[in-house]
Amino acid sequence: MPDFSKPSIEYAHLLPLLIVFGGACLGVLLEAFLPRGRRHLPQVVLTMATVLAALGSTVWIWQDTNLKDYGDASARGLVGAEGSVIVDGPTIYLWGLILLFALAGTALFSERRLEGGVSAFAGQAAALPGSEAEREASTRGLDHTEVYPLLLFAVGGMLLFPASGDLLTLFVALEVLSLPLYLLSGLARRRRLLSQEAALKYFLLGAFASGFFLYGAALTYGYAGSMSFAGINAAVVAGNGDRTLLLAGIALLCVGLLFKVGAAPFQAWTPDVYQGAPTAVTAFMAAGTKIAAFGALVRLLYVAFGAERWSWQPMLWVVAIGSMVLGAVLAVVQTDVKRMLAYSSVAHTGFLLTGVLGVQSAGDLADGQYSSLQGVLFYLTTYGFAMIGAFALVTLVRDAGGEATGYERWAGLGKRAPWVAGAFAFFLLSMAGIPLTAGFVGKWAVFTSAMSAGAWPVVLVAIGSSIVAVFFYVRYIRLMFFSEPAAGEGATVTMPSVMTTATVAVCLLVTVLLGVVPGPVLDLVTHAGEFIR
Repeated sequence: MPDFSKPSIEYAHLLPLLIVFGGACLGVLLEAFLPRGRRHLPQVVLTMATVLAALGSTVWIWQDTNLKDYGDASARGLVGAEGSVIVDGPTIYLWGLILLFALAGTALFSERRLEGGVSAFAGQAAALPGSEAEREASTRGLDHTEVYPLLLFAVGGMLLFPASGDLLTLFVALEVLSLPLYLLSGLARRRRLLSQEAALKYFLLGAFASGFFLYGAALTYGYAGSMSFAGINAAVVAGNGDRTLLLAGIALLCVGLLFKVGAAPFQAWTPDVYQGAPTAVTAFMAAGTKIAAFGALVRLLYVAFGAERWSWQPMLWVVAIGSMVLGAVLAVVQTDVKRMLAYSSVAHTGFLLTGVLGVQSAGDLADGQYSSLQGVLFYLTTYGFAMIGAFALVTLVRDAGGEATGYERWAGLGKRAPWVAGAFAFFLLSMAGIPLTAGFVGKWAVFTSAMSAGAWPVVLVAIGSSIVAVFFYVRYIRLMFFSEPAAGEGATVTMPSVMTTATVAVCLLVTVLLGVVPGPVLDLVTHAGEFIR
């Protein structure tokens, strides 16, 4: 009989994942046993406590990893769960970042003051828009508190995504993070048809991504005979297989992940999803999904296909240039603030891909330069705080129909609500990469690594796209501070609860600090080291 060995699971180092999934399951039990009118506060408390506990365990793992001697200062950590999960410096940093934005997402989800005592989520998602059932649910103040377990399941998938050590685990993480977001996108209390359309489009985008990814995984397995990143890398280094399978597998896997990061030409319905989903969900998706997907993409390219970089780099050149140009140009003509931020996100995807093109190892760099991984990690940090803060402010600008996202509605906002307009303007300036903001330091980090790898044509396009981006960002600033609204066109600002106020304040403070004193976070991403290979 064949020998059977018990699998070894490093539970302590998987604690953040276990805490988040455990909290999500407890949230489902609360939904089952608590009366509907008494679920909101317990769900918010449980979600906050779960995320905080996972964040605390992440900090403990970071300290434990740094105290141990692994013999290689650039790659500390372990390969756990029989090789399916890799807990190293970049993984732990991304975990901390995702959990911070999960806290912000929970705070925005719990906002009830803006809608007169109810949340921004539909009272009864199954009711047809405009039907008597929907009106009754709205009159009774019903609330979908299922959003909190769904958020935790999505966070669990996001944590697993950049930590995956093989293609099967990567696919499972992709589905776990995506399925809850499809549901959350269709739960807006107002503009129900637009929200349901966003959910359907997001589902179709995700289906395409999953299909491409699975086909690419099958071809890669046919080439390497292994699903693990280490096994694939060994097969690529040996170079004994059919290169057609390898190249096709790389292309299809990248297409699947590029769908998730919103890169051109795979961004198709991303602006529609950003516009139609509840703005709190949009804020959480814009930051969390991109961070998790970029972590997974960079690990796949650097660890599994690092020896084949001369094959996938030209593809990323094209995708990065296309994302920056398309995102910047189409953002100029948008008349809805959420769609403008969506196309801005596409352009930022191109900037991040520019960083991915940089050198792979910190050892190959001169003093004062940062590796591509470190530049991407820092850029994701600056991008995430600016995006969540900007979308949180969008929820405050309202008229009789709810959120006022039309371009004309923001005219003269600087006079009616100078603090809101000023904070939004600062987030836009950071996205534009203006000096003394976090965005400037982030762009400098990724552009430096790309230049060191000889990708100067992509950097030139990135600089040109940044200049175009300045135009549409400054256009909104001019609209808010130097334009007068037409009669009856101006929107007002509704005072939010402490949760939303704290989220905006923290995002604004971090954006300012990362622009003025970025050193501690740059040191942190440098100390995170490189991926375990």
